[in-house]
Amino acid sequence: MARDDFQERTEKATPKKREKAREEGQVARSMEIPSVLVLMAGMIGMYFGGYFLFHNISGALRHSFSFQSIPAGDFNFFLQILYRFSKTFFLIVLPVMSAVLVTALVANLVQVGFKLSAKAITPKLSRFNIVNGFKRLFSVRSLVELIKSILKLTLIGITAYLVIKSQVGQMMNLYDTSIANILLFVLKGIFRFFMAVLLAMILLAILDYAFQRWQFEKDIRMTKQEVKEEHKQAEGDPLVKSRIRNIQYQIAQRRMMQEVPEADVVVTNPTHLALAIRYDQLSMSAPQVVAKGAGNIAERIKDIANEQHIPVIENKELARNLYKIVEVGQEIPSQFFMAVAELLAYVYKLKGKSI
Repeated sequence: MARDDFQERTEKATPKKREKAREEGQVARSMEIPSVLVLMAGMIGMYFGGYFLFHNISGALRHSFSFQSIPAGDFNFFLQILYRFSKTFFLIVLPVMSAVLVTALVANLVQVGFKLSAKAITPKLSRFNIVNGFKRLFSVRSLVELIKSILKLTLIGITAYLVIKSQVGQMMNLYDTSIANILLFVLKGIFRFFMAVLLAMILLAILDYAFQRWQFEKDIRMTKQEVKEEHKQAEGDPLVKSRIRNIQYQIAQRRMMQEVPEADVVVTNPTHLALAIRYDQLSMSAPQVVAKGAGNIAERIKDIANEQHIPVIENKELARNLYKIVEVGQEIPSQFFMAVAELLAYVYKLKGKSI
């Protein structure tokens, strides 16, 4: 609605609004949390698979730098080298990449749950709006993303500098060591570097998730009018519901009036209430109220009864009690059997005389 554009979005999003946003792919999600967990998974994979990595990398290097004979530089030779190194590389990265892949999937599932949304990838012409594009480019979110990227690069740069600086002294002593020792030193250095970066990234991820959560709640806020409209849709428009009730009431009244000609007797009080009672010994265990009403409806019941030559008998106490207790279609309660039986006996007697 156009008028909603001028209203402040001060209301918290309703469950329906949140579900709609989720279907459209709008969720509170921080990209830093998967990054941290992926980095952690990579470190764990390197730590527990360190021997496996060391063994395969050292074997590849040993084979590459040792020549027992002059190799034939033909196509088959290079094809064998490509196959051997591809296999070695695959074995080296498989444990770490498997841990990273599983962790990345789990990290996103933990944040947003499992929800397939086609709307999130459906092309929208509004996304190609230049004005909206500039608004997004210079929005608070873009500024935060820029600051976050700069902060991330700064943290990684400082961390790398400090880790390398602490290892410079040991680097100078590697010139006369074996390849295995050099490789072990490199792997340990990478592990220390990842550990330092991980600690810095955890703090950044916590801050980023808090901001993304705040931004998401702000983006899905609703105006008071939107809340009213949603409540009206959920509960139903009062005017429409009133109209439906009126129609249902009229249908019920017509059906009830159609049952009056089948009644045996109509009991009144005598002016305000009227009840039509029917009893069939073959199909009913007790007399049944087939129609009742007050005011105009009572007058209509009495008119139909007179038209169909159905006896209309005044019994104020019985009429009031039955009107309060018995609904249309229900049988007469046992405490009124005697009074109703007397009415029916009187009616049958009248019919007998008329015959």
